[in-house]
Amino acid sequence: MEMLDQFSYTPMMQQYLEIKKDYTDFIVFFRLGDFYEMFFTDAILASKELEIVLTGRDAGVSERVPMCGVPYHAADLYIERLISKGFKVAIVEQVEDPSLAKGLVRREVVRLITPGTIIDEGSLDAKTNNFIGALTLGKNRYILAYCDLSTGVNAIVTTPKDLEIIKSEVMNLEIRELVISSDVNLRQLRSSLEDRTITLSLCDQTDLPAIYRSLIQEVYDKELISAFARLVNYLIKTQKRELMHMQKVEVFESVKYLNLDNNSIKNLELIETYRESTKKGSLFWLLDRCETAMGSRMLKQSILRPLVDKTKILDRLAFVEALNDNFIVREEIRESLKQVYDLERIIGRISFGNANAKDLQNLKRSLRAAPLIKSRLETIKNELATVLVADIGDYSEMCDLIDRAIVDNPPLSIKEGGIIKKGFNEELDNIRDYALSGKDWIQKFESAERERTGIKKLKIGYNRVFGYY
Repeated sequence: MEMLDQFSYTPMMQQYLEIKKDYTDFIVFFRLGDFYEMFFTDAILASKELEIVLTGRDAGVSERVPMCGVPYHAADLYIERLISKGFKVAIVEQVEDPSLAKGLVRREVVRLITPGTIIDEGSLDAKTNNFIGALTLGKNRYILAYCDLSTGVNAIVTTPKDLEIIKSEVMNLEIRELVISSDVNLRQLRSSLEDRTITLSLCDQTDLPAIYRSLIQEVYDKELISAFARLVNYLIKTQKRELMHMQKVEVFESVKYLNLDNNSIKNLELIETYRESTKKGSLFWLLDRCETAMGSRMLKQSILRPLVDKTKILDRLAFVEALNDNFIVREEIRESLKQVYDLERIIGRISFGNANAKDLQNLKRSLRAAPLIKSRLETIKNELATVLVADIGDYSEMCDLIDRAIVDNPPLSIKEGGIIKKGFNEELDNIRDYALSGKDWIQKFESAERERTGIKKLKIGYNRVFGYY
C-alpha cells in the first residue's frame, strides 16, 4: 500500500513510524502484548522469508496496513532465521510501566541484531570466528578492520587498491557483515561480492572514542585508526553499550604473511574440500586436534595467513620441538586443556550481561586448569613458553568467589532462579524463604498477632482484589 503522511495514522502507528525512520535498513520487531509485530514493507518481507501469515491492521486510514507477527517467547528462532539470510533486526520494547504511562506507552529500540554482531552461543560455530569488518579506502590501499564481537578479537589488514584482492580477504575471513562509508560505490562493491551473502551497513563516524584508544595505542597510522574507529562506532551504535571485553588490535603486515587468494584456498582444500565443500578431508580437518575451541579458531587463522617471517617461523618450530621433546609435559598440558571451555566467548557473554550460571561454572573450571598449565610450561626451556607463563595470572580469588556463590548444577536460564547457594547472602536467604514458604510464614504471623493483640478470632484473609488483609 502507498505510505501516507505519518500523522494520518493512529498514535501507535505514528510511534512505530517515528522509530522506523531511524532504522530503515532493519526489520523492526515492534512489541505489542505477547507478540512482536511487523508492519508495511517489513511485514511483507518477513512473512515471505519466515513463511508466516501476512495479515492487516486498522491504523486510522482507509486501507489496513500489512502486518505479521511472531510470539515473543519464540522470537529468537525467527530472528535467527532472518539473520542467517543476511537481514538485520531491531527489537522495540516498552520502556515504561503501562500503569504509569500518560497516554501511549513509551517504546524504544533496545537491541539491534545483525549478522556480524551475533553473540548467542547457539547461533555460532565454536571453531569459526564470526567476523564483522569495516572497509575504508585509503590513499593507495584498502584498509579492513575486523572484529569478532563474541570473543573481542580485533585486527587490521591492508591490501593494494584492488577490489579482487580485498574481496579475497573478506571471503577468507568469512566476514558476514561489512561496514562501509556512504561514499563507497555500493553497486561496484555488491557486484564484486555477489557470490557471497554479506550484509552491507553504513557508518561515517571515524573519531575513536577515548575509552577505546588503548586498544590501538601502538598504531600511529591515522588511516588505520580511522578504519578501526568506523568499526567501533558501528558496534557501539548496534550494541548500545560499552564494549569492555574488546582486545588490543593486531595489525597484519603483508610482508610477514603469505597472501592467499580465495581460489588458492579452495584449490588447496585448506579449510574445506573442493568438490563437496565439507570440512572433512581438508587440511584444517587433518590438523585440528585442538582441545579447545579457541585453539581451533587460532589454527584456522594460522592456516589462512601463513607466516613468511623466518624468525617467527623458527621461533614457532623451536616451541613445537620443545613440546615434542617433553612428551609427558605435553600430554599433561593437553589433559589440562580438556578442562578449558571457550573462555573468549564466555567472557564476551559476561561482558554483555548475557551469561548464565553455567557460564560462570565453566569459567571457574577453566581458570582452575591455569595453575597446572603454567607449572608445566615453566619446565620447558623455550622463549615462547616463557612468554606464555608470564601471561597466566592467579585466578584463585575469582574461582573461590564463584565456588562460594553458585550452586554446583545451576539451571540453564537465570529466570528459573535457584542459582545462588544458601548461606552466601543472608538477605537473599530470607527473601527465598519468604517466597517458598509464604503460607507457613503467614500462619506463624497470624498466631503471633493473635497472641500480641489478644484477639482469639483474628485471621488473615485473602482475595484477588485486595490481596492479603
